[in-house]
Amino acid sequence: MDHPDPALLERLRNRESTIGIVGLGYVGLPLLLRYSEAGYRVLGFDVDPKKVEKLNAGQSYIGQFESERVAQAVANGSEATADPARIGEADSVIICVPTPLDRYREPDLSFVIGTIEQLAPHLRKSQVVSLESTTYPGTTEEELLPRIEAQGLEVGKDIFLVYSPEREDPGNKQFETRTIPKVVGGHTPACLEAGKALYEGAIDKIVPVSSTRAAEMTKLLENIHRAVNIGLVNEMKVVADAMDIDIFEVIDAAASKPFGFTAYYPGPGLGGHCIPIDPFYLTWKAREYGLNTRFIELSGEVNRAMPEYVVAKLMDGLNRHGKALNGARVLILGVAYKKNVDDMRETPAAEIMEKIAARGGNLSYSDPHVPHFPRMRNYKFDLSSVELTPEALSTQDAVVLVTNHDRFDYVLVRQHAPLLIDTRGVYREPADHIIRA
Repeated sequence: MDHPDPALLERLRNRESTIGIVGLGYVGLPLLLRYSEAGYRVLGFDVDPKKVEKLNAGQSYIGQFESERVAQAVANGSEATADPARIGEADSVIICVPTPLDRYREPDLSFVIGTIEQLAPHLRKSQVVSLESTTYPGTTEEELLPRIEAQGLEVGKDIFLVYSPEREDPGNKQFETRTIPKVVGGHTPACLEAGKALYEGAIDKIVPVSSTRAAEMTKLLENIHRAVNIGLVNEMKVVADAMDIDIFEVIDAAASKPFGFTAYYPGPGLGGHCIPIDPFYLTWKAREYGLNTRFIELSGEVNRAMPEYVVAKLMDGLNRHGKALNGARVLILGVAYKKNVDDMRETPAAEIMEKIAARGGNLSYSDPHVPHFPRMRNYKFDLSSVELTPEALSTQDAVVLVTNHDRFDYVLVRQHAPLLIDTRGVYREPADHIIRA
């Protein structure tokens, strides 16, 4: 059986390697910081010159990571570049690029394929290539393997290919990159050995699996589990509302059971880089095997319907006040996809805002983590965050609470919003001007 080059393993285990990380976003940047703090030199790659410039200047471009940590990484010898030819300087190539859905809700692997095609001519013997981007089972073998071997490098002997799904949870201070167990699957046993050596120096616990396909499926199962359970509780929310039952009271009561129940909470729709997207990667791949993933697709239908449900609740509330949505002033409270982060990927706030604007609503928003609404693939709002003041709230016709950041003054909002649509269950005490959605 082939084994990795002992010198490669020694360099990785002794922290004498340069770690290459491709894609310096919400996954790549924390990985870069972790490897630097563990004692490695890190060479980061990104096509965005602004990210490269900021990182090399020791500045953070993601709110949850302090510039001090970035500056320390640079002081320790790490740097960023947009030049793929420099990948030969690194013993590892960790790919952390986006895998969104296209307009037909099918996997868009253009970033992954474009990245490996750029890097492949510059790969060399005794490197570890690890894909971390979420994708369908078979991607590593079907897309990366042939492009690497086309360069005359035999995977498992000359170069070592693994899949290790990212598990970042932005804003969750209970866990960090180091403490989140790392699933690793190799194309061959030698690949797995090299992959374990790559991650053992930076991550507390490694969870090896038998293949890249098993690792790819592990990531999908994790997020499909969440998507299905969120879909279930979102459907329960609608039913409970029709029956005049407080779904949050029910969830809290059910959560008192010490076994067999895990609390999931409803919301305005799914957001983030994984949960709204990953289930459809498996759905798409399953069709190749003649299988229908009905459970997954049903939960997707329920979750995708939530922004429309929120807007319907808003319209009902305005009607009670003798107003139409057309021409109404509506303030969106929180536009990030989850609390206490600046991450806008797949945020349900954007779809809610689009639906309100399409019906003639006059939009504004407040989010301390998102001072200016960014340009997104499918949405464009030329808006900046407004400060929450009694006047800013009272001059609105309605406030829609989409993202429950801790920095909001919820007492102030309750006191001065004439109509408040609460999609997160922040306000447990009933009030005439508060509507659950």
